[in-house]
Amino acid sequence: MPHIVVKMYPGVSEENKLKLAKIITEGVMETTGKPELAISVDIVEIKEESWMEDVYNAEIVPNLDRLYKKPGY
Repeated sequence: MPHIVVKMYPGVSEENKLKLAKIITEGVMETTGKPELAISVDIVEIKEESWMEDVYNAEIVPNLDRLYKKPGY
């Protein structure tokens, strides 16, 4: 615990995905006190043309009240 899922458009290099996972892991360790071995990060690529239906309407809009960071679009 915790398991973090990042959904994003395709096109980010593997190198930058690894960098993002490292930054997220470090931030989670710092703020929760959990060890690195307890943290997992998944990166899921969602095509731009599917984003509004598959992510925004399905996951963001129904959960706006619990999002700690809301999108600006």
